[in-house]
Amino acid sequence: MAARQPFTDSDTADEAVRSTCDDATTCKRYATSKGYWTDPYVQYFVRSVGERKAPEINRGYYARVQGMNHLLDAFLRKTECDCQIVNLGAGLDTTFWRLKDENLMPRKYFEVDFPMIAARKIHNIKTKPPLSKPLIETHSTDSLLLDGHSLDSDRYCIIGADLRDIPGLDDKLKKFHLNPELPTLFLSECVLVYMTPDQSSKLVNWASDTFHTAMFVNYEQLNMMDRFGQVMIENLQRRQCNLAGVEVCQSLESQKERFLKTGWENADALDMMTVYSVIPQDDVARIERLEFLDEKELLQQLLQHYSICWATKDKLKLGLSQVAF
Repeated sequence: MAARQPFTDSDTADEAVRSTCDDATTCKRYATSKGYWTDPYVQYFVRSVGERKAPEINRGYYARVQGMNHLLDAFLRKTECDCQIVNLGAGLDTTFWRLKDENLMPRKYFEVDFPMIAARKIHNIKTKPPLSKPLIETHSTDSLLLDGHSLDSDRYCIIGADLRDIPGLDDKLKKFHLNPELPTLFLSECVLVYMTPDQSSKLVNWASDTFHTAMFVNYEQLNMMDRFGQVMIENLQRRQCNLAGVEVCQSLESQKERFLKTGWENADALDMMTVYSVIPQDDVARIERLEFLDEKELLQQLLQHYSICWATKDKLKLGLSQVAF
């Protein structure tokens, strides 16, 4: 297996991780331009559609977006939106605007990412009225709290923080009125894998310790010990992007274990091939007509190397353990 360098705080390692945010946003922009799903807001974060992406990449992102949205929306229904959402490593994600449009807003939506990415997102929001208008519409006073690395309104908050620094993260979230008594949903997509297993365990442990009724949904790599997984690791290493937490990505069991060992009551996980087969199949048939896919095996391999894992704890007995596909 490819040699793995330990995750360091070096600028190079962190910069490589930050660049994955642009990759994801560019891929989502391309897939939406082809009609895989609708996102009228991603265009304000990526100027152009960019170069063509392979059909299997577009279908992979489609499965990712549909899968994450399925669990997120199910949580909002269970809590009747009387909850808060914390998107960890949110990047340039547009979920807040989708929820506003669909009238599915939680009490407050928090995003956390590197200060540099938070600053970029805040700049985009400030300079693009289609992004800033929904914020202003959900805010009760004339002034938003804005500084270089944070934005705070009544219903939406962006925080620049390092997820490996739990005391710093906790302080900032409390400062912006994250409420430990409210049912809370944590989202992370290809984030924990860039932290050491110890660092990610501390983060998910902090979440289960701090919130008595919560759900954590994590999308990331799977089956990384086989040949296809090794090639993925080598490709990322060539860009100085080391998967410090790759050992947790061995299997669905190892993904679930991270949560069950850190105070979560229930955990479940599916590979993305399974998710692709259980999301609404009429829409899957629609997107499969968008582009011809020559090698179905490649899509299958790709989807078998990503997973969604979700964990719950439910003191309020809202039935969170029933949230599933």
